[in-house]
Amino acid sequence: MVNYFVRFAKRFAVLIPGIVIAYFSVHSIFPAIDRRVPAGLAVFLTYVLGAYVLIPALIRLIRVALPARHLQAYSVTPDGFASDPVNIGIVGTRKDLIKAMEATGWHVADKHSLKNVIHELYSALTKREYRNAPMSSLYLFGRKQDIGFQIPIPGERGHRHHVRFWATSYRPGAKLNFGTIQWHRQRAFSPRKHTKLTLWVGAASKDVGFALIRHNVQVTHMIDPDTDAERELIIDRLKDKNLVKSVKSTRLTKPYRVVNRALRGHLRSDGYLKVVRLK
Repeated sequence: MVNYFVRFAKRFAVLIPGIVIAYFSVHSIFPAIDRRVPAGLAVFLTYVLGAYVLIPALIRLIRVALPARHLQAYSVTPDGFASDPVNIGIVGTRKDLIKAMEATGWHVADKHSLKNVIHELYSALTKREYRNAPMSSLYLFGRKQDIGFQIPIPGERGHRHHVRFWATSYRPGAKLNFGTIQWHRQRAFSPRKHTKLTLWVGAASKDVGFALIRHNVQVTHMIDPDTDAERELIIDRLKDKNLVKSVKSTRLTKPYRVVNRALRGHLRSDGYLKVVRLK
């Protein structure tokens, strides 16, 4: 009975940001917009502002102010939907990470900018390969990835292998597990702050085309449900190049299946984080 009330309280707490924004929208935002535009448009603009700006911003603010102290099992989209499972880790500096991944055929994803977005659109229209195309942002504890890598799949539009990494630390000498992996407190780090003890926690997955987002009918990538296979792809490529010193597995959670935001999309994981120590 106690566990039931605890679960109920946690689920209700998730609704609080929405309730607050809904009240604020009805009593403050809608009247202000309604005075300037037709009523139908005012309703639509109020909904967009509340659902796509204010609620996500408030949730992110809460995550920053009250960060979790353990590693989550999967990343989330900017609007809070479950996304790529956390399934791989690589220990080393940022330079070590980039060198190892590029040696095995991966390309560093460019940052989002107007120039790169135009480049991506041009590549899609002309069917030219853009190996360093920008990646959408996924979040762990309210923080988007620090770096991403990808391998385009030739001849398949919208198909690619990709992995996002977040810089973390862990207690030296402690066995890697759910509780000993700690997240950096700052949102950004210069390369010189990444040490040999930096643990790059990653979420690897594979895009297999396009799909509609179930709650707003926007276009997104459809992801192959078998995320474990993408983790093994990274490890096997590193082993083939003789770059691996050791691989250790730690269970984050039991095997699970999550429904992501893509219509008819879902992802599954065996619940393990495999950590690679490079030579």
